[in-house]
Amino acid sequence: MPFQIVKSDITKVKADAVVNAANSSLLGGGGVDGAIHRAAGMGLLKECMTLGGCKTGQAKVTKGYKMPCKYIIHTVGPVWRGGENGEKELLYSCYEKSLQLAKEYKCESVVFPLISSGIYGYPKDKALEVAVSAISDFLADNDMDITLAVLDKNSVSVSEGLLCDVRRYINENYAEEPVRSTFRRTAFQAKMLQEDACYDALPVDFDKLDESFSQALLRLIDEKGMTDVQVYKKANIDRRLFSKIRSDVNYKPKKQTAVALAVALELDISETQRLLEKAGYTLSNSLKFDVIIKYFIENRMYDIYEINETLFAFDQSLIGV
Repeated sequence: MPFQIVKSDITKVKADAVVNAANSSLLGGGGVDGAIHRAAGMGLLKECMTLGGCKTGQAKVTKGYKMPCKYIIHTVGPVWRGGENGEKELLYSCYEKSLQLAKEYKCESVVFPLISSGIYGYPKDKALEVAVSAISDFLADNDMDITLAVLDKNSVSVSEGLLCDVRRYINENYAEEPVRSTFRRTAFQAKMLQEDACYDALPVDFDKLDESFSQALLRLIDEKGMTDVQVYKKANIDRRLFSKIRSDVNYKPKKQTAVALAVALELDISETQRLLEKAGYTLSNSLKFDVIIKYFIENRMYDIYEINETLFAFDQSLIGV
């Protein structure tokens, strides 16, 4: 997945580069900055002392030392002063400059904190909006695995209006699957076994089987007039994974991947159900994940980053995996 949000201590996430939300001295501080300096050890401080600090919105790189990464990219986020003092542009620049350095140092993966959202006071929902904007702009023209690491779901603040709408939709549509008695389940299984035995004795004409997920996906891409690159970028799917789906007619993706591709193609709910069926899945009202996905598709909201932010807020798996 090119971009994902995870609940994790950033000092323990393995990546080629870890981004440090540093202060302008680069000599360590509180929050993420202090945690990274403690995890990396004194070697990091000694190298930082040679860098001459860093300006807000800029970034500098050091070795990773004792951290599980090759490099640490230090960037200085803006202090929130009401939003009318260039904070948004400076925060965007933090992500942009950090990603440019990661690319320059040939990093294939990078992990970010939510920059400026701690003691610098940047509102979390606005900080997330800038992070997603900068990262998605970069991924439009580059391939890289990018992770946003937060300590808990409350660190990521999605629009309260959207959350209220999704909660209302879940309450109206979510229905837990009824529990069947052991007797009924056993009787049902016995009947299925009998039917399976009958079916096994019948010859199968495989030429008459329906198209596979891969075939259906490629047909839909052509019908929508989209390119492969447009689809896997919009689906937040790695190019190599998409290549596997394209080259193997019998490839069965994970449900999260199949849903992401349906979102990228902007399918309606019936089209989505038909595509998922090709991989053996469906969207039901017995799974909270499914109900949330149905909410976005029925409302024709196809921004995969917004969908994933909402799934994260409800402790559900992200799509595009």
